[in-house]
Amino acid sequence: MTTEFPKDDFFAYVDANMRTYISELSEAVAIQSVSSDPEKRGEILQMIHYAEAKIKALKYNTSCKLYPNPVKQDPELPPILLAEFGFDPAKKTLCVYGHLDVQPAALEDGWDSAPFELTEKDGKLFGRGSSDDKGPALSWLWVIKAYEDLGIELPVNIKIMYEGMEEFGSTGLFEAVQILSKNGEFLSDVDFFCISDNYWLGKKKPCLTYGLRGLASFEVAVQCSTQDLHSGIFGGTIHEGMTDLVHLMSSLVEPGTGKILVDGVYDDVLEMTEDESKLYTNIEFDVEEYKKESGVAGVSNGLLRKDKEELLMARWRYPTLSLHGIEGAFSGSGAKTVIPSRVSGKFSLRLVPDQDPEKISKLVEKHLNDKFAELKSPNQMEVKFHGGAKAWLSDPKHPNYASGTRAIKEVFGMEPDFTREGGSIPLAGWIEDATQMNVLLLPIGACDDMAHSQNEKYNISNMNCGVKVLGLYINELGKVEGPKPSSCRCIPLTEAELMIPGAFIRGFKCKCEM
Repeated sequence: MTTEFPKDDFFAYVDANMRTYISELSEAVAIQSVSSDPEKRGEILQMIHYAEAKIKALKYNTSCKLYPNPVKQDPELPPILLAEFGFDPAKKTLCVYGHLDVQPAALEDGWDSAPFELTEKDGKLFGRGSSDDKGPALSWLWVIKAYEDLGIELPVNIKIMYEGMEEFGSTGLFEAVQILSKNGEFLSDVDFFCISDNYWLGKKKPCLTYGLRGLASFEVAVQCSTQDLHSGIFGGTIHEGMTDLVHLMSSLVEPGTGKILVDGVYDDVLEMTEDESKLYTNIEFDVEEYKKESGVAGVSNGLLRKDKEELLMARWRYPTLSLHGIEGAFSGSGAKTVIPSRVSGKFSLRLVPDQDPEKISKLVEKHLNDKFAELKSPNQMEVKFHGGAKAWLSDPKHPNYASGTRAIKEVFGMEPDFTREGGSIPLAGWIEDATQMNVLLLPIGACDDMAHSQNEKYNISNMNCGVKVLGLYINELGKVEGPKPSSCRCIPLTEAELMIPGAFIRGFKCKCEM
């Protein structure tokens, strides 16, 4: 068994096994593991058992178990799949995460082919879950299999954590991470984490992602009567709930600019540092292409301008507020001249460091109460905070990111862009908070993979290069020297030290500043 990494042999092996990978992805896509549908819980369990069998068939596997979901519900939530490949104390340990559940899909939704039958066309693999996240999740197993067949010793210990509820809020995963991070538990000896559950910024250039926005979700309801009323009889004589609600929702965000009008929302937004600003300069991003792919006529032109850097900042590092819909009002075709008795508006904020969802909820509630009081309406108003998640911000100078960078350069011949994303993956923050270890988001899929949408696809080229990048990435991690980052918060940060999450972007000079 060799300890040198034979890159050419590895690349040739991946190329030769592409039909096997496509066949196995086809088997996985055929399992309708839709987590939002309680009737599909059996198929989620089937998908977990499918991955479990693949793991147990690998010679390098040293442990594989189903960890019961800590949250007890009816129907019972699927377990979390935990596996280990090697436990050499002289090696660093990497934990990789993936999810095996998918969004709902049906042919009548507008798919060009059956969503749960992997369809190959023009170098693309169409099917629900092909890109999000069954393809990337299975790629880790293909990498380990390649190492085995080529007789390459794993350069790091690898732990795998697969769940089956990500598309429905990852119920139970937060609690599991807290438990598994305790001394002696599954995550306690991990040095690096890697998640491949996001996408390139474009179609051609790979990237590494070091930040995600958080989330705070709300509902504001107004009730004006105990039943729907005839507008011809009651119109002009009552305070209509819909009128109140529209006023309240329009008070939240400024048209055209997107500026949030809730006092105090921007107070905790981090100032831009010089080092962070430099990260936006060389990112490959075409504003006109972005508009075309989004199907919009224009982008923000008030609070934020139209150049590439400021558009990306608006998408990644500043909070936003979006209005999603109104429940209780007539929304069918034709006309219905009714005054609805109760209507509720749904909206959410995407949050950035260091905004706290709980603090944001209080600011939003106060804003709506103040605006409702101005109306002097006899109606009843209720604000509901449906919960949220904090933003996540990591350190793109960490050795974990340096390893990913070198792997991408070997495969693609170019440096990756360092990006943040406007969406939310709460797990990234949960892991860094619980373990104090660095999390790398290493996307494999392209920006047009249409995850969650009709005709989700996975480019065969992305699959091929993705397996190669992951294989080189673990080889690069095996070269990282030095101890784990200390969890002590009173030690100065040095260039040689593995910096704690977020220290680079926030400009911290000492751990006690955290």
